[in-house]
Amino acid sequence: MFNIGPGELILILLILLILFGAKRLPEIGRALGKSLAEFKKGMQEAKEEMKDSSHNEDVKKENGKDE
Repeated sequence: MFNIGPGELILILLILLILFGAKRLPEIGRALGKSLAEFKKGMQEAKEEMKDSSHNEDVKKENGKDE
């Protein structure tokens, strides 16, 4: 996806360290991790809901109930 090498990664981390300080980086990392986990959970729930909805429509069509 992103073609980031070790040099670029170190530069980005140094910039973040300068901007936010050493005490804030772990807090930011935790918040970002929680946000990403919530996003993934929401995406999974949406996929399951779409799958269930699609399955329910197929069952209605098989039973001859067209709404």
